[in-house]
Amino acid sequence: MSAGYGGVAVVHDLDLHVGAGEVVALLGANGAGKTTTLLTVSGLLQRLAGELTVLGVEPPMGGRFAREKVALALVRKGLAYVPEDRALFFGLSGREHLRLAARRGDGEAIELALEPFPALAAIIDRRAGLLSGGEQQMLAIARALATRPRLLLIDEMTLGLAPIIVEQLLPRVAATARSTGVGMLLVEQHVKAVLTVADRAYVMVQGRIATSGQASEMNADSQELAARYLGAIPDRHQAGPSVNLSESSSPEGTTPAERREDGGDASG
Repeated sequence: MSAGYGGVAVVHDLDLHVGAGEVVALLGANGAGKTTTLLTVSGLLQRLAGELTVLGVEPPMGGRFAREKVALALVRKGLAYVPEDRALFFGLSGREHLRLAARRGDGEAIELALEPFPALAAIIDRRAGLLSGGEQQMLAIARALATRPRLLLIDEMTLGLAPIIVEQLLPRVAATARSTGVGMLLVEQHVKAVLTVADRAYVMVQGRIATSGQASEMNADSQELAARYLGAIPDRHQAGPSVNLSESSSPEGTTPAERREDGGDASG
């Protein structure tokens, strides 16, 4: 699969898959094409060539109207997307975010979404704009979980968070994905931390998959991995033509992009 902007490819010949209950990391330096990949998988960005299968659906290579229809269909199929900027309504409480996300205010789904985050549950009635960065990230992920997703895409989950929060957040989210059978594609800058919890990983360089493998094996060689592909920063941020996130492997879903209360865009 190839994808990009204005007809210009940014991601080339991408070949990856995510299975149900599998945690897959997508690594790469800034500008490698990671966010472009998530946007394309979620249906928010048009692929330019190749094949893309998400939850058994093959999104057409259409214009904006077609993309919006596909993105909505994927959400209904079970795709949830947590963008880098979290896309929260700062004037709403955490509980209100979860009620909006859960189908018909599904109370059980809300409880399950909060289960990995007891600290968030204790302040769930606080407005999102008053939460710390770590608390906001927990809320963004909990909101996605409240939709009962089958495929969860998360862009830079730990960006700007303290190391102690990173150590707590990544294992909890990975454990939740596995226990509920949710496939997760995770763009992450903390290489060693994410390789500790992931099942498999792909490394992107200039829009292409440079290497991939079992996360445990790549973690054992994380220093060399970082030096070779990521600019020698281990805790930062010849492929085939298709991307398959199929119904049997993992669902793909995107929570509707919310617009910030202050008027900022909710982009990924």
